[in-house]
Amino acid sequence: MRVLSESRLAAILSGVPGMPRVVVSGNFATPERALAVLDTAVAEYRLFVLNAQRGIPDRDGVILESPFIGPGMRGKRGLRYFPSRLSLAPALLAQTLPPDIVLLHTSTPVDGTVSLGTEVNILPAAVEAARARGGLVIAQLNPRMPYTYGDAVLATEEIDHAIEVDAALPSPVPRPLGEVARRIGERVVDLVPDGATLQLGIGAVPDAVLAALTGRRDLAVWSEMFSDGVLGLDKAGALHPDTLITASFVFGSAELYDWVDRNPRVRMLRTEKTNDPGLIARQPSLVSVNSALQVDLFAQANASRVHGAIYSGFGGQTDFVVGALHSPGGRAIIALPSWHAKTDTSTVVPRLAGPVTSFQHSYLISEQGSAAIWGHDAASQAQQIVDHVAHPSARAALREEGRRLGFPLT
Repeated sequence: MRVLSESRLAAILSGVPGMPRVVVSGNFATPERALAVLDTAVAEYRLFVLNAQRGIPDRDGVILESPFIGPGMRGKRGLRYFPSRLSLAPALLAQTLPPDIVLLHTSTPVDGTVSLGTEVNILPAAVEAARARGGLVIAQLNPRMPYTYGDAVLATEEIDHAIEVDAALPSPVPRPLGEVARRIGERVVDLVPDGATLQLGIGAVPDAVLAALTGRRDLAVWSEMFSDGVLGLDKAGALHPDTLITASFVFGSAELYDWVDRNPRVRMLRTEKTNDPGLIARQPSLVSVNSALQVDLFAQANASRVHGAIYSGFGGQTDFVVGALHSPGGRAIIALPSWHAKTDTSTVVPRLAGPVTSFQHSYLISEQGSAAIWGHDAASQAQQIVDHVAHPSARAALREEGRRLGFPLT
């Protein structure tokens, strides 16, 4: 690894031929300075980022690519969305979308290694794919990036060039929990026993579930990501003290970043491991809690598209639904508000108009109540969804449309 000035790095990057594919750390770990240097030096390139945040380059000459769309890419013209389970996204990079350049955001070196810190995810696979084809691996070394363990640790010899940047890590804007999210969280908690293993996705509902779980004991975490809610569980004594907290990426407050720094209880693994349904299934009593944009009377969930336009993508939902269903004592839960406040529409529809993200869950839950899905026949599932998940103002229309679909709804 050679530490360079930004001008020298720009000179090297300007010599990269063709239209390179650039894989960059996503979520809240994007190496903004290194990406800015590249964007100035390279006229045309493909930018591959998972859950890109606002502020990434968006200009003529830059083609945006991702299997999971964040706010920085959502609605952009020319976006290339690659449908993929998150567990298989590394295979995209190895087989069909090989990177020419990988930009990492890492800790400063320690004993010949750096740490990917808060964002492991698909990056080890990207580094391997780039090096296999003679591409460049570039790091933004930041003393404020936490040093985390597991697959986050990378030998400096795997990195070609680096620049030094001292910058605070960004955090998501804190959002107060609303009453609907709190009520959903309280209903989900009834399905989480002491000693369960938790996986929770991104958003207000998973945050509310974590906030309501502080009274449980001996909990474990096996998740693709976690945020401040897990820190709250640790403070409350809800986590098993001898069980590792396993995830692939982390984002949250500065306090959370300090907590994960050199924390031997936190193990960061690459996506192929955290999201492998077979490994998920080995975790005892794994309770998977994810949200959706819509569910229908067939107990199918759409977490990907709104009015036909891509909103996010599969993410890890499909991986964890399957893994949880095979976990001894596991449960796969889809939790969502019964009503879209912004569009003033029901989140429960007779039949999804868009693609199905996941199905055959254990439970569907809203602030209205819970529907037990697994082990119940299709008619019972639909009846429960109407009676216990749907908003009261939507139930009459759902019953009418459900009968047209062949459900004997009462």
